[in-house]
Amino acid sequence: MIIRNQLKPTDLGRIILLHSEFYSERDGYDHTFEAYVAEPLAQFALIDSVRENIWIVEDDQGIAGVICICELTQDRAQLRWFIVHQRAQGQGLGRELISMALQFCRDQDYSKVVLWTAKGLDKAKDVYLKNGFELTQERTHPLWGVEVTEQCYELDL
Repeated sequence: MIIRNQLKPTDLGRIILLHSEFYSERDGYDHTFEAYVAEPLAQFALIDSVRENIWIVEDDQGIAGVICICELTQDRAQLRWFIVHQRAQGQGLGRELISMALQFCRDQDYSKVVLWTAKGLDKAKDVYLKNGFELTQERTHPLWGVEVTEQCYELDL
């Protein structure tokens, strides 16, 4: 496995596909979830900011994991698109990705990291809590063709 920070052709589509396959199979999300991932991911790809970064894990089968830090404000970052393919889970990859992302946030002098996720992703939740994130908001509403409980986690750096 390699971890890289540069986007290559086909990466955007594969990142969207990785999220879509996982959430449609696991939670029944519809096609609108793909648009939810695609739009801000495309904007990220068009912006060249030293205060934002992406980590893409590749193995011999393709993209095996992703995490990204996007700038919300001068002092707040958003952790986005964090996912580890099922074939790569259980190897500490999620912990490594979040560690690199949080170190990047510290290096960029962010004072807070925010992330939005869906309730029920217990492995990811454990990683967040072990890194000091706290649940700050929760809301349940129809989204992506199903009823979703979104959760906001925040970490003061």
